[in-house]
Amino acid sequence: MHDVPVWLWIVFVVTVATALAIDLLVNRRAHTIEMREAAAWSGVWVGLALAFGAVVFLTVGTTAGVEYTTAWLLEKSLSADNLFVFALIFGYFQVPREYQHRVLFLGVLGALVFRGVFLAAGVAVVSRFTAVLFVFGAFLFYSAYKILTQEDSSVDPGKSLAVRLLRKLVPVRDEYAGARFFVREGGRLVATPLLAVVAAVESADIVFAVDSVPAVLGVSSDIFIVYTSNAFAILGLRALYFLLAGLMDRFHYLSAGLALILGLIGVKLVMQASHEVISTAVPEIHPLISLAVIAVILGASVVLSLLRTAPSEDTADRPSR
Repeated sequence: MHDVPVWLWIVFVVTVATALAIDLLVNRRAHTIEMREAAAWSGVWVGLALAFGAVVFLTVGTTAGVEYTTAWLLEKSLSADNLFVFALIFGYFQVPREYQHRVLFLGVLGALVFRGVFLAAGVAVVSRFTAVLFVFGAFLFYSAYKILTQEDSSVDPGKSLAVRLLRKLVPVRDEYAGARFFVREGGRLVATPLLAVVAAVESADIVFAVDSVPAVLGVSSDIFIVYTSNAFAILGLRALYFLLAGLMDRFHYLSAGLALILGLIGVKLVMQASHEVISTAVPEIHPLISLAVIAVILGASVVLSLLRTAPSEDTADRPSR
């Protein structure tokens, strides 16, 4: 555990709260987020995350700074993969583009809460039972396998537990009513499809938390490092979604890159657990090596995606015989 001063926690909380308030104020009117606006906001969130990382370097130390940067980059890459699920949810419910930002804003708030709960529980378990890292490593290997085999490609947002529970608790109408979540019909309160979309996004947030917590704990078991890196990665998720909207199919090698990254973190967890539980002769992977490998894999998967078309696109471009 790093020796983190209380004032740095306060700076983090104030920074996140202020950023969310400004974002909510600027985007209080429902409108379509264009690429230029999304790019500007993406730059703001990335700059804010890196600036906070610099403060961590200077205040807590080099090791903490490297761990924060690695964890942030890891969560940022995993968040990019989550954008495909958000696109699936929005497509399934046919959400108008001008309302998507509001849904994602509420999704971010939910993710901040869920990640905090899951990460606190994960850190508590790891600090008491180091051997659980073997379980986390196995979970990451399985997650990498699922990504490579595309086991999650048939997800039906309308059948998620959260959406089914919502439909049992309150009637849900078929038509949207602007950005409202509830309307009155025949004297009774009825939910709009927008509330069902929020329920689906929050349900996805829980799944994302379950997947990402073991990964980030492979980088650090310090609650300050893992939570702040998660928070800054999540804050930029909405802007990244609108920036990459319509281009997601181009990044066809991203999933393979993420699978490799999860596999790497899985190996790191197993080696760390073996070092602490079995024998100190088992080496551990240095944080700088983890950071370098994650950056190289992520960058290579993006570059290859842009340079080479997907196999399906190649097939579609070939003339029929």
